[in-house]
Amino acid sequence: MIHLIIYTFSLCAASWAVWRLLRRYVVNSDLDNIPGPPVQSIWNGNFSKVFNPNAWGFHQEISEKYGSVVKIKSLLGENQLYVFDPKAMHHIVVKDQFIYEETSAFIQNNKTCLGPGLLGTLGEQHRKQRKMLNPVFSMAHLRNMIPIFYNVTNKLRDTLAMKIANGPQEVWFLSLYEFLCLKLERKVDILHWMSRTALELVGQSGLGYSFDTLTEDAVLHPYSLSVKKFVPASFHFIWARNYLLPFLSKIGSPKFQRRVIDLLPWKELHEFRDIVDVLHNTAVEIIESKKKAMAAGDDAVLDQVGQGKDIISILLRANMAASKADSLSEEELVGQVSTLTFAATDTTSSALSRILYLLSHHPEVQEKLRHELMQARKDPDVDLSYDELVNLPYLDAVCRETLRLYAPVPTMSRTTRQDIVLPLSKPVIGLDGREMHEIFVPNNTNVIIGIMASNRNPEIWGPDSLEWKPERWLEPLPQQLDSVHIPGVYSHLMTFLGGGRACIGFKFSQLEMKVVLSVLLRTFRFSPSNKEIFWQMNAIATPILEKDRKQTIPHSQLPLVLHLVD
Repeated sequence: MIHLIIYTFSLCAASWAVWRLLRRYVVNSDLDNIPGPPVQSIWNGNFSKVFNPNAWGFHQEISEKYGSVVKIKSLLGENQLYVFDPKAMHHIVVKDQFIYEETSAFIQNNKTCLGPGLLGTLGEQHRKQRKMLNPVFSMAHLRNMIPIFYNVTNKLRDTLAMKIANGPQEVWFLSLYEFLCLKLERKVDILHWMSRTALELVGQSGLGYSFDTLTEDAVLHPYSLSVKKFVPASFHFIWARNYLLPFLSKIGSPKFQRRVIDLLPWKELHEFRDIVDVLHNTAVEIIESKKKAMAAGDDAVLDQVGQGKDIISILLRANMAASKADSLSEEELVGQVSTLTFAATDTTSSALSRILYLLSHHPEVQEKLRHELMQARKDPDVDLSYDELVNLPYLDAVCRETLRLYAPVPTMSRTTRQDIVLPLSKPVIGLDGREMHEIFVPNNTNVIIGIMASNRNPEIWGPDSLEWKPERWLEPLPQQLDSVHIPGVYSHLMTFLGGGRACIGFKFSQLEMKVVLSVLLRTFRFSPSNKEIFWQMNAIATPILEKDRKQTIPHSQLPLVLHLVD
């Protein structure tokens, strides 16, 4: 049985490789005429230079050398496009968004691992889900969530303050003089705590469920552990997930596919299977508990975490009131739980960690922001209201500038579902010297959206586009922004994308970050540790220690020194 399965998989992989190779030489298009970096490998072109943890310099180099449309050579010489031309991006994510769809690998990965939620569906099914979920993220609902945000963040603050008050564990060997001179400070892995906090924030406000008490000695929920293990465990299957899963998922029923996974003698695959099982079973448990509470009446709903004001509870009520044509299936509802968790956890924790890292290296900005927060808080015992918080100009500027220069997700990919012409705002000079104002893009061509490259484009943001300057948002923005029309949903940036697949929870994420910063900066002063940090350019930017860069899967961490504010 196992030999038959392996033979089938090998046959599919070989057929796919032959098809790709033939397509490379049979289909001629404008893509061959687009300039791009030299090929590094006959097997995978320069694709590995685009997608690897150390790719920051390569992305900067190709954007400066080749402009806003670049040809990338992929597996077996296949042509792909790397794009950050504003007009082209508008067509990709807005005007022709149903032709430039998510790649088959992206959709199938998310559908298989997280369920048929927003990240795992296409076409009419995705539009129906989006229509149902859009009202859930309204301003009115966000206002109701802010007490939950403060409750969670205040628990984090108390735990970190206790860590500092208890002092370093090694104080027993200090002399009396050294002990008396000891500063109230502590080195803390801020990424660890931002990850736990982000999960608990989305747990309580998004799912109406608590995963973490945010105490030092807390026993983490199996779901929390699985979320933490998910990305490192998935690294073992990068090639298989990207190139084989879209085809293998079409073979047999889900029951048959599960049987195959169970039979294969692959330890890492079985561990990943168990992680996905925990995510799915917990999502089912959350949905069932919500339905049971709603059936029992208002008192039961109020007894739950979030008191029925969480996103999933609001979604369930809306789904019950919807027509049969508009309502979501049970499978789709379950899929939204893990989808919401993954979409909101790692991206938010990455952004928060980056902000605190930058503030630790720019103490003058940190002090200015702390002063603004202190001045805004009239009563020291009362947290800032929603309106007070979102209207703080310098806090907003720090968040915007960080999300501009350091978008947590540096790139996104799309695949054309039919032949199409891609217009450009600025012509490309082809390899034959021809001026190209538009590009014919064949069906099944992958297009990489350069989010980071667009956000850092000096032709739009000026010669200081690579500098972190929050003050730029307190001044008139460059006039070019009015004419180029960046198609992002957030502040002329592509950080949260645009169109029908833009991040549905970007306002939710913004509010989370501002609440966490407003609480932590009033209590702690952040400064760099003695460890050199490197940010890996993964699917989501992640910090590690510089000394660990050569490890295959280095441990993600961000040690910073925390001091209690007077």
